[in-house]
Amino acid sequence: MTAAVLRDTATLSKRSLRHVLRSPDTIITTAVTPVAMLLLFVYVFGSAIDVGGGRYVDYLLPGVLLITVASGIAYTAFRLFTDVSGGLFERFRSMPIARSAVLWAHVLTSVVANLLALALVVLVAVAMGFRTGAGVLAWLAVLGILVLFTLALTWLAVVPGLTARSVDGVSGFSYPLVFLPFISSAFVPTDGMPGPVRWFAENQPVTPIVGTIRSLFAERPVGDDGWLAVAWCVGLLLVAYALAMSTYRRKTG
Repeated sequence: MTAAVLRDTATLSKRSLRHVLRSPDTIITTAVTPVAMLLLFVYVFGSAIDVGGGRYVDYLLPGVLLITVASGIAYTAFRLFTDVSGGLFERFRSMPIARSAVLWAHVLTSVVANLLALALVVLVAVAMGFRTGAGVLAWLAVLGILVLFTLALTWLAVVPGLTARSVDGVSGFSYPLVFLPFISSAFVPTDGMPGPVRWFAENQPVTPIVGTIRSLFAERPVGDDGWLAVAWCVGLLLVAYALAMSTYRRKTG
C-alpha cells in the first residue's frame, strides 16, 4: 500500500470502528450462537461423545472459534451492503480517496470485531473448564491462524456485500460457512463417519485448521495439519481477495 492508501484506510477504519463500538450488541450477538453451542455440546452431548480422552470442551473449542468467525463476517457483509445501498460509495468516489481504502477499512474492522468476539468465547470456555498449557508462541500461532482465517472469510464476505440486492441475500451467504464445521473433526473425530462423509470431512479446510489449533492448545506437534491449515487459509485469502477486487472494480467502473 502507498502512504495515501494507508492514510485513507486508517481514516475510514476509525469510522467503521466507531460504528462497531457504538453498537457492542453486534459483538455480543456474534458470540451468542458459538457460546450456545459450547453450552449445548459440552453439557448435553459431551458425555456421549468419545474424543479419546481429555475434556470435551478442550476438543470442541477450536471448531467453535471458527464458527464465531463465520458468524461475525455476516455483519461485515451487512455493513458493506448498507454503505453500497445508501449511496456512500458514490459520495466517496467524488472525493480524493483511494478506492481500495473503502474495502480495507471494512476488512480491518471485521478483524478487530471478530477478535473481540473470539476473546469473549474463549473466556466463556475457560469458565466452563477449558484449560491449556500453551505458551506465548503457541497462542501467537493460534492468533495468526485465526486472523488469516478471518481475513479469508471477510474478503469472501465483500462479494455479497457489494452485489446483494436485499438484506436477506447479504446475510444468507454465511449459513454454509457456519454449517461447514459440522462436517469436519470440529465436533467429533472423523473415524466413525461413513466413507464419503469422512473423505469430505478430512479434505476440507476446517479439519486441518481445527486440528492445528487443537494441537497448539494441547502442546503437541502440529505435524502436516499445520502446513495444510496455513495453505488453506492463504489459498482462500488469495482467491477471495481476487474475487472481491474484481467485483469491486465492476461495481465502481
